[in-house]
Amino acid sequence: MSVKYDIVEVRIPFNKIEDDQFIREKIKGKKKNLGKHFFYRINKRSIDARQKIVYYLLRLELSNEEFAKEDFSNLISNYPTLNPDKQVLIIGAGPAGYFAALECLRLGLVPTVLDRGKDVRARRRDLKAIQQDHVVNPHSNYCFGEGGAGTYSDGKLYTRSHKRGKIQGVLEMLVAHGAKRDILIDAHPHIGSNKLPGIVSKIRETIEANGGKVIFNCCVTDLLVEEGKIIGATSYDGTKYRADATILATGHSARDIYELLDQKGIEIEAKPFAIGVRIEHPQAFIDKVQYKQEPRSEFLPAAPYKLVSQVEGKGVFSFCMCPGGLIVPAATAPGEIVVNGMSLSKRDSPYANSGVVTEISLEDLEKHGYKGTFAGIQLQKEIEQKVFALGDGSQKAPAQRLKDFVFGRASKSLPDTSYIPGIYPAQISEAFPDWIFERLREGIQAFDAKLKGYLTNVAIVVATESRTSSPIKIPRDRESYMHEGVDGFFPCGEGAGYAGGILSAAMDGQNVAKGVAKYLNIKG
Repeated sequence: MSVKYDIVEVRIPFNKIEDDQFIREKIKGKKKNLGKHFFYRINKRSIDARQKIVYYLLRLELSNEEFAKEDFSNLISNYPTLNPDKQVLIIGAGPAGYFAALECLRLGLVPTVLDRGKDVRARRRDLKAIQQDHVVNPHSNYCFGEGGAGTYSDGKLYTRSHKRGKIQGVLEMLVAHGAKRDILIDAHPHIGSNKLPGIVSKIRETIEANGGKVIFNCCVTDLLVEEGKIIGATSYDGTKYRADATILATGHSARDIYELLDQKGIEIEAKPFAIGVRIEHPQAFIDKVQYKQEPRSEFLPAAPYKLVSQVEGKGVFSFCMCPGGLIVPAATAPGEIVVNGMSLSKRDSPYANSGVVTEISLEDLEKHGYKGTFAGIQLQKEIEQKVFALGDGSQKAPAQRLKDFVFGRASKSLPDTSYIPGIYPAQISEAFPDWIFERLREGIQAFDAKLKGYLTNVAIVVATESRTSSPIKIPRDRESYMHEGVDGFFPCGEGAGYAGGILSAAMDGQNVAKGVAKYLNIKG
């Protein structure tokens, strides 16, 4: 049996990250009793750019024998025989829905996944239609379809929700389906929108190969209720899907589902969310500010940033920052402009973009005349439609140079952008309530003190970043994960208000599936 030494942590100058001998000497400096021959592998990797020299921080695992090649294939094989009498309906094929389905398989339950959109390959045609033809398919777009919103908007795998489950298990499952091992070691793991679709389709293959079903172009229009219990759902074509338990994992933009729940008398409630704009800088500018070098070294990735400020007790913060990324159209219905960000796996675009948003509390909504359960959605729609009305009826987005936005000046010209549908100069503040605009402009000015030079007219503001999270929460019991008032109904993921990204949604899907198993008296 190999002898494992203690984990060792070392700081490596960025230009030595591929220098094996240098790293070995650093290890020896930390571990005096190492023999001549030892092996190491990276356990965790992050970047420290606070000093003049940029360092990689490495946590290394040591051994006196060569490490065996990691094999995660056992995670997608050896599933138990499924119990045909334990049927679980899962509405939504995003990370929450798919990881709930995988967990159902592990527990011997039969999952059937319904999604209103298309599979990842067919979905690409609808994304092209938005980008080039300005046509929005309300069932297949950047938010709806196989893999959910994260599939074609970056595949970032960072979460603060460590208490919700084992993050490592989700990451390993993604590696088992084709993701690079790098996601297991990077502090802020990322897959990329060019790689994630293939991984998502392989997850579907695992579900189907082991007894589950995935059905696309299947928009749910009704829930089947008998004696206060959800027993399934009805699709747009009248097909009824019956099940012993139903998991709702529809994502944060399925507004028709919230309306359906309200019509059925199923309790939902308003929750805080955030809204704002997307800001795009040249990536070289962010690299220079963050790494203090120009051009960026080949040994360093495109530099990210994370900024937070407070304006009158309310947070203004960067969200979904995409180094080396693109701005994409994320509308889910005609007559609205919504933007989001994404990066490909290499993060090699010449642009860096980030959502810059302010928190919207329930008190904010009430104070400014937005009342009731759908107050947040009302505000979202109002802004998205006003932004659309500024333009020519296409998916071109209004934009403004950053300093002009902050100081209320019209932009006479705009720089090039990554946003394919196109941009045009506009006073973006016209589409926002004054209280939101003022909060954003003050927050951005505070950003400039934290990231010198951030407030520059080489950057642009593009509207609107409005789908940061769900403005609706579907209440559920903390221990059983079942809706507090409806038997057999399990709200899940971002759309239910219990997740904020791929990882947290996937972990929530796993936890909810375990709750379903307990409900159906299955031990696992």
